[in-house]
Amino acid sequence: MKDFFYGIQDLFVDVLFAPFDALRALELESWFSANFMSWIFMAIGLVAFVYWMMQLAKYNSNNEEDKSVTAHSYL
Repeated sequence: MKDFFYGIQDLFVDVLFAPFDALRALELESWFSANFMSWIFMAIGLVAFVYWMMQLAKYNSNNEEDKSVTAHSYL
Protein backbone atom coordinates (compact mmCIF):
# COMPACT_ATOMS: atom_id res chain seq x y z
CA MET A 1 0.00 0.00 0.00
CA LYS A 2 2.93 2.28 0.71
CA ASP A 3 4.16 1.92 -2.88
CA PHE A 4 0.72 2.91 -4.16
CA PHE A 5 0.86 6.25 -2.36
CA TYR A 6 4.46 6.83 -3.41
CA GLY A 7 3.31 6.19 -7.00
CA ILE A 8 0.63 8.87 -6.63
CA GLN A 9 3.24 11.23 -5.20
CA ASP A 10 5.60 10.60 -8.11
CA LEU A 11 2.80 11.16 -10.62
CA PHE A 12 1.86 14.54 -9.21
CA VAL A 13 5.31 15.84 -8.29
CA ASP A 14 7.27 14.63 -11.32
CA VAL A 15 4.64 14.75 -14.08
CA LEU A 16 1.57 16.86 -13.39
CA PHE A 17 3.25 19.72 -11.52
CA ALA A 18 6.28 19.92 -13.83
CA PRO A 19 4.82 22.86 -15.83
CA PHE A 20 4.32 24.79 -12.60
CA ASP A 21 7.95 24.21 -11.65
CA ALA A 22 8.96 25.62 -15.04
CA LEU A 23 6.80 28.69 -14.41
CA ARG A 24 8.40 29.12 -10.99
CA ALA A 25 11.81 29.23 -12.69
CA LEU A 26 10.61 32.19 -14.78
CA GLU A 27 9.88 34.23 -11.67
CA LEU A 28 13.24 35.96 -11.71
CA GLU A 29 12.84 36.96 -15.35
CA SER A 30 9.26 38.14 -15.56
CA TRP A 31 6.57 38.35 -12.91
CA PHE A 32 3.78 38.27 -15.50
CA SER A 33 4.98 35.08 -17.16
CA ALA A 34 5.55 33.38 -13.80
CA ASN A 35 1.91 34.05 -12.88
CA PHE A 36 0.53 32.89 -16.23
CA MET A 37 -1.90 30.38 -14.71
CA SER A 38 -3.20 32.98 -12.26
CA TRP A 39 -3.97 35.30 -15.16
CA ILE A 40 -5.86 32.50 -16.91
CA PHE A 41 -7.92 31.72 -13.81
CA MET A 42 -8.70 35.41 -13.29
CA ALA A 43 -9.83 35.71 -16.92
CA ILE A 44 -12.09 32.67 -16.53
CA GLY A 45 -13.55 34.15 -13.35
CA LEU A 46 -14.15 37.49 -15.06
CA VAL A 47 -15.94 35.85 -17.99
CA ALA A 48 -18.10 33.81 -15.60
CA PHE A 49 -18.93 36.94 -13.58
CA VAL A 50 -19.95 38.90 -16.69
CA TYR A 51 -22.06 35.98 -17.92
CA TRP A 52 -23.78 35.68 -14.52
CA MET A 53 -24.53 39.42 -14.40
CA MET A 54 -25.96 39.32 -17.94
CA GLN A 55 -28.24 36.44 -16.95
CA LEU A 56 -29.39 38.33 -13.85
CA ALA A 57 -30.09 41.43 -15.93
CA LYS A 58 -32.10 39.35 -18.41
CA TYR A 59 -34.33 37.89 -15.71
CA ASN A 60 -34.64 41.27 -14.01
CA SER A 61 -35.80 42.94 -17.24
CA ASN A 62 -38.50 40.26 -17.75
CA ASN A 63 -39.96 41.03 -14.29
CA GLU A 64 -40.12 37.31 -13.50
CA GLU A 65 -39.18 37.69 -9.86
CA ASP A 66 -41.76 38.38 -7.18
CA LYS A 67 -40.26 41.33 -5.30
CA SER A 68 -43.09 41.82 -2.84
CA VAL A 69 -42.35 41.82 0.88
CA THR A 70 -44.24 38.55 1.39
CA ALA A 71 -42.57 36.75 -1.51
CA HIS A 72 -40.52 34.59 0.85
CA SER A 73 -41.84 32.91 3.95
CA TYR A 74 -38.84 33.88 6.08
CA LEU A 75 -39.50 37.58 5.45
